[in-house]
Amino acid sequence: MSLKIVTIVGARPQFIKAAPVSRALRREHQEYLLHTGQHYDRNMSQLFFEELQIPEPDLNLEIGSGAHGEQTAQMLVGIERVLQEQKPDRVLVYGDTNSTLAGALAAAKLNIPVDHIEAGLRSFNMTMPEEINRILTDRISALLFCPTAAAVAHLRREGITAGVHLTGDVMFDAALHFASLAEVQSTILKRLDVAAGAYLLVTCHRPQNTDHPAALSAIVSALVASQERVIFPVHPRTRGFLQRDGLMDRLKSCERITLIDPVGYLDMIQLEQHARLVVTDSGGVQKEAFFFHVPCVTLREETEWVETVADGWNRLTGANAERILAAIQTFTPPAGQQAHYGDGHASEAIVRLLDATG
Repeated sequence: MSLKIVTIVGARPQFIKAAPVSRALRREHQEYLLHTGQHYDRNMSQLFFEELQIPEPDLNLEIGSGAHGEQTAQMLVGIERVLQEQKPDRVLVYGDTNSTLAGALAAAKLNIPVDHIEAGLRSFNMTMPEEINRILTDRISALLFCPTAAAVAHLRREGITAGVHLTGDVMFDAALHFASLAEVQSTILKRLDVAAGAYLLVTCHRPQNTDHPAALSAIVSALVASQERVIFPVHPRTRGFLQRDGLMDRLKSCERITLIDPVGYLDMIQLEQHARLVVTDSGGVQKEAFFFHVPCVTLREETEWVETVADGWNRLTGANAERILAAIQTFTPPAGQQAHYGDGHASEAIVRLLDATG
């Protein structure tokens, strides 16, 4: 039985996750792709749709940035209207953004089953908006597609067992599919004049780092003190805070540090694959570094992706200059990794489970 499914996305990580699922889904089912517009910069939105070969969204709500309450409220209004018009059989949401929560709430209030891809993740840090979003979304989801065994265990401890499935990680599907394409199509290393294995790749966007001058200053201090070649794609929000805190000039005055605008997915995974080390506060970039066997330093005190730490490929430093610098200088991961994130066919597993709901 063919299903009509509304898929809701709004941010870069969700575009990546949606790419392999959408390909698998559209072989048998009707998908209406709703983009909330949470990421509205071309390099963080439209370019990803083009590179990942995701069909053009059927509608872009163009919500843009704003305070959490304002942004989520506007999304709720727009998503509810679409769901009332489209009358889908199910709604599919990804991850832990405001788009995720708004989509889940709108669907649940209309008695439309919500299916959550990347369910069960927990940082156990309730100051993170993402933690609130993922917990609430899991509570009202009919099917919960978990990327790891740890995610299943988190849900079990919370008393959630119905509809829970261990599928593997759809981001691993995407990484496997697009890594070889990036090797052929991306020219980012040549454009930046950097050699494979001879630079640090840095990303930083989480409010716990960007919104606090002491934290952002500590991160900048560690990068400058590292005396390493650094490639830093700067998130639009981060750029604003660097300028506010007088840190942009400090970074620009260090000739080893190259600041660039956000890049597309193919360029990003090319940079990840060939970095000596990744320094990030992004959950997705942590995982992609792990997929590509690149050591990662995470600018947080906790991570949802505990497997990367347990296997010795990810070191948590928080926004502490001494700890960040020590990790950059001394971190050497072990030789092996375990297959925590599935076999690269999570998307097909998810579609089979949706088929079974018939």
